Amino acid sequence: MTAMTKRRVHRPDSFLTESGGDKVLDVIIWILVLFAVIVTAYPFLYVISISFSDGASVARGDVWLLPKGFTTETYGMVMGYQQLWTSYLNTAFYTVFGTLANIVFTCLAAYPLSRKRFFLRRKLNFFVVFTMYFSGGMIPTYMVVTGMGLYNSRLAMILPVLLSTYNMMICRSAMESVPEDLFENASLEGASDWYMMLHIAVPLIKPTLAVLTLYYAVARYNDFFNAMLYLGKSELQPLQMFLRRVLLMSSAEVLQQAGTAAADAAAKNTLKIRYVCIVLAAVPIFCITPFVQKYLVSGTMLGAVKG
Repeated sequence: MTAMTKRRVHRPDSFLTESGGDKVLDVIIWILVLFAVIVTAYPFLYVISISFSDGASVARGDVWLLPKGFTTETYGMVMGYQQLWTSYLNTAFYTVFGTLANIVFTCLAAYPLSRKRFFLRRKLNFFVVFTMYFSGGMIPTYMVVTGMGLYNSRLAMILPVLLSTYNMMICRSAMESVPEDLFENASLEGASDWYMMLHIAVPLIKPTLAVLTLYYAVARYNDFFNAMLYLGKSELQPLQMFLRRVLLMSSAEVLQQAGTAAADAAAKNTLKIRYVCIVLAAVPIFCITPFVQKYLVSGTMLGAVKG
């Protein structure tokens, strides 16, 4: 009885000690999270503050957190440039149609490679993985794309990046996790592979497809390298190419077509012009992110070890 009493008396003390340690650990974690949020969010806040501040405050270096001398004059000047809206429309086209093509061809490639009865499954999987480590290189790819007559064509932004090997492997793994009994029962009922892919595999992996759609869309939205290689016409170039010219070239030179007054103002507010363009380019992502946050969280769990 004495030993049992000692154990009973000791357990609450141990519990209180562990609880106190957990609280200290929680405080440390929250401090680290808060620090990470500040480090991550401050650059965005700084860019937005610069874009809404007057040129004099920016030149003096007075802006470090909130806007000084709030003004939207620079936004009006930049948004009056026609090439900005042309680039926006081009980016929307490449993002929407490019992402749709990516998802379709990813499913078409992943489904047969996920079926164990497909006799070329192992060999094709090997070649798919092989391309993740070895590629033809930039110059051969450029020669193939231009040789197909895709230079200065919208298809040059879609066809060369039609499929991501890594995303296809994620989709294949998701389809492999679908119970085989479903496919066997459907096959016995006379269902074709097209029917089983569209009515069994795809509906059951919708969360995975949502994440892959997000991955593809962000990649298409941020793609500028292919545009730099294959699009010489400015009327076909996406928003990221316009942003690149603004960041690397003189803002006055970029906006000279908007009028002499705009060019003179840009010469005095080069830094503001650049930051305004950055904000305008990031607006679509800021608007979409809250609605796809749950998919971002689930995407971090793809391929995670269960248990």
